[in-house]
Amino acid sequence: MTHHRAVLWLVFLLALCPASGRADELRPAYIEMTEQAPGQWSLLWKASTNSLLGQSGEVMIPDNCEIDGEPQREFSGSNILTRIKLRCAGSLQGETIGLKGLELSTTDALVRVAPLDSAMQTVRLTPDQPAVTLPKPSLISNVAATYTVIGIEHILLGFDHLFFVLALVLLLRNGWLIAKTVTAFTVAHSLTLVGTTLGWMSLPSQPVEAVIALSIVFLAVEVVKSRPDDIRLSERFPWIVAFLFGLLHGFGFAGALAEIGLPEGDVPLALLTFNLGVEIGQLAIVGVALTAIYLLGRMRGDWLRNSKIALAYGIGSIATYWFIERTLA
Repeated sequence: MTHHRAVLWLVFLLALCPASGRADELRPAYIEMTEQAPGQWSLLWKASTNSLLGQSGEVMIPDNCEIDGEPQREFSGSNILTRIKLRCAGSLQGETIGLKGLELSTTDALVRVAPLDSAMQTVRLTPDQPAVTLPKPSLISNVAATYTVIGIEHILLGFDHLFFVLALVLLLRNGWLIAKTVTAFTVAHSLTLVGTTLGWMSLPSQPVEAVIALSIVFLAVEVVKSRPDDIRLSERFPWIVAFLFGLLHGFGFAGALAEIGLPEGDVPLALLTFNLGVEIGQLAIVGVALTAIYLLGRMRGDWLRNSKIALAYGIGSIATYWFIERTLA
């Protein structure tokens, strides 16, 4: 396969990835049940206006609950919010809650149940399991497991963050340098993630998303221009590049986390485990990329060099599209 054919083939494969202007956005449906007074509950559920779930989904309330009054629907940004008052007889422990229509979607749903007399519960619904029986409350294990998985999914399914980490690996030449660079990226996005989530800092989401896309374009160009006999500035000090752009990616992570919501009274644990999940996802990306580079390096000819350039063209093309779309949005 010639160099040009390899480029076209990998660009085509990458084009199959979602090319949404909000590619870093993690948008599961969200259900919250809060006991206002003994036996009186308020239910809030949120879904994207662009999803089939938001338009036709329906919450499956526990059998020992009944709706009190008419549900209230409203639009909030790009979400549909539905508020329902419930009267429930007894505890919700052992009862089933779910979301009709979730089995036909590709997203998940986060459910939080906050009784007056016991710890809040956090459970996760999936298309394969659109309803769950509420277990005995165990706040720490529920929150930790749920937000760790959400963090892993965000880095693996949020394609702009994935592409950024992948481009870093393509640019660098040895494992130790990659480790230092990814660590710098981690420290930076952790700072802005925590600062934004706790309300200490903020930036408008649209410009941030556009610059995140531009950061991927920058790295893709650096990969294409890289030469063994000409070490570029980004290759000499990649941790500086990773740190600076990591600050912006942290705002992107914070925006995704804001869409999901954080459990009141346990924000530090949710933040810690979400960030842990992100790091697990990053390590998986780096591991797979380094394995592929090692295998390509053992092949004859210029397979490794050509594959890196082809992948960089594909990543850069998609990121350019994101940048234009987000800038014009």
